[in-house]
Amino acid sequence: MLGLINRSFQFFLSDTYGVEFWENVAKVADIRVSGFESMLIYDDKLINQVIDAASALLRRPRESLMEDMGTYLVSHESLQTVRRLLRFSGVNFGEFLNSMEELPERGRLVLPELELPEMELCDLGGGHFRLRCRARFAGTGHIVMGLLRAMADDYGALVLLDHLGLDAGGEVISVQIADQALYEARPFSLGLSVG
Repeated sequence: MLGLINRSFQFFLSDTYGVEFWENVAKVADIRVSGFESMLIYDDKLINQVIDAASALLRRPRESLMEDMGTYLVSHESLQTVRRLLRFSGVNFGEFLNSMEELPERGRLVLPELELPEMELCDLGGGHFRLRCRARFAGTGHIVMGLLRAMADDYGALVLLDHLGLDAGGEVISVQIADQALYEARPFSLGLSVG
């Protein structure tokens, strides 16, 4: 797995719980490096060791921690570039959701080694959707749920999300868009503000 994924978890844990917490996680997970390098390839089992160690130390369910990670990827101030790139996917949350299937390919355009979850969206009508995520490690659907929750907030939409478990080799998320414009969306413009 590309180190960028591992490094994202490292920064999430450090930024959220402190550097000392990350050091404890690394010790419990038996990570022998001080930190992950973004462009190196690491054994897939390392990310699971990190998540399991953090979950145990925090006494929080793995799924809850992974959802927080998804939210972090969009909402943390140091990752505003990710938020901006995702906002280019549509003018409202519905358009954004409909672009999710394209996300892995867009990621590979930037980093050919990057393996984002393969996604399949099924429109059930009336603002109801099913999003299936296929990834190399369990729980990725919870990361996607956190990302969707943060993006709905960013767009100002009222969205109900539910992780439905596994189906056909992937994790399934139920998405119900209750209101596309419940409140004002966060400001966004195509140009960078200089100031």
